[in-house]
Amino acid sequence: MSTTISDKLRQRCNDICELCNTETAALAYAVSPRNNDVIENEVALCNTCASAIDNENMAMDWHCLAGSIWNTEPSVQALSYRLLYKHKAEEWASEIMSSVDLDETVVQWGLNAFEVSPVHRDSNGTELNNGDTIVLIQGLNVKGANFMAPKGAIVRKIKLVPDNTDQIEGKINEQTIVILTKYVRKS
Repeated sequence: MSTTISDKLRQRCNDICELCNTETAALAYAVSPRNNDVIENEVALCNTCASAIDNENMAMDWHCLAGSIWNTEPSVQALSYRLLYKHKAEEWASEIMSSVDLDETVVQWGLNAFEVSPVHRDSNGTELNNGDTIVLIQGLNVKGANFMAPKGAIVRKIKLVPDNTDQIEGKINEQTIVILTKYVRKS
């Protein structure tokens, strides 16, 4: 997300793009997933660098990142690392990335653009979401309880288990249980 460059950011960058360090800074670029609410999330960019970031088909010589990766601002480091990571198969980018020892939070910030959210799928491969209604496709013996969840039981308003795509939570007989996604189908 790009916005008008603030006076404070203009002072920080001395009116020069914080990536290429050659052209005049024209806009403030928020390094996702953060936004423009504080200057610490922004990078001052020239129009050329901003266009290259937004248009991946545009040819851009990102060798300038060899300098910007050493910037003291974490937002500049994160954006530089993100752009280098896109070209990590190329020797020049790999060398720059291995030459710097960044804080792990900066690296994670840079890499977050490449993270894919885990997807929970039912027995048919249909994507499940929080709040969905599912049907059990087989009877399940509920561990720790004295009942069996019958085949065909309907479970409303499921919750996805965030760190395990094979599990969901749902209520059966007024008791919240963990159910394996391979035993359900979306209703």
